[in-house]
Amino acid sequence: MNNKIKKILRKKGKSKIVSLTAYSKSVARLLDKYCDIVLVGDSMANVLYGQENTHQISLQNIIEHSLSVKKGLNKSLLVVDMPKGSYRNKLIAKKNAKLIKKETKCDAVKLENNKDNFKIIKELVTSKIPVMGHIGYTPQFKKKFKVEGKTHKEIKRLLKEALKIERAGAFAIVLECVSENCAKEITKKLSIPTIGIGSSKFCDGQILVTDDMLGLSGFYPKFVKKYVSLNRVIEKAVKKYSSDVKLSKFPKTRNIY
Repeated sequence: MNNKIKKILRKKGKSKIVSLTAYSKSVARLLDKYCDIVLVGDSMANVLYGQENTHQISLQNIIEHSLSVKKGLNKSLLVVDMPKGSYRNKLIAKKNAKLIKKETKCDAVKLENNKDNFKIIKELVTSKIPVMGHIGYTPQFKKKFKVEGKTHKEIKRLLKEALKIERAGAFAIVLECVSENCAKEITKKLSIPTIGIGSSKFCDGQILVTDDMLGLSGFYPKFVKKYVSLNRVIEKAVKKYSSDVKLSKFPKTRNIY
């Protein structure tokens, strides 16, 4: 276990863990100043490639963007999403996780839970590949969005899943769109940190897709706080550039050689 992961573990119950996604060096360099964890998420399928879901993103896509992100990081923990289909069984998961780790020099990989992934997590951890778990709404495996952990029965099931992931050796777990009561219960019972997305302030940390919180993606569910409407800022700049070009105001003498 590397020092960055140890640092994340020490934050449990003491200070909040700040996480965001990145897919490029330029964005990663900005996030590195303020984030504990930077995730190269399979959300790039929606954000960068305009796909309807995350199912078609390839292992090579993930690796290429992770290589770029790694160049922008110094202090943040780099976690890489394993795309759908890349961890169908222990053998495939081990082969692909080793490839990701070798190519990108990331600190850890993230797997969405599909009820029986615990042995896969254990296999990877035994092979010295740190793993972040992921329960609740898992887009790789669930077609329809719904908040989970609303009933006592659901809370019990999710807590059981989370404890199994912890026992399998994961160093942290993402709770996506689970109820406040459920997030509170899981966070209290686990000794590893919980990272929430749409899962209340009771988690040990929070993660959002960076393009969502910057107002770039056009995807603004209830759990996303839009910190700036960057789309408007960019549009305004592009509009001015377009006008300057058409009116021969750009380039000026200072812009040419």
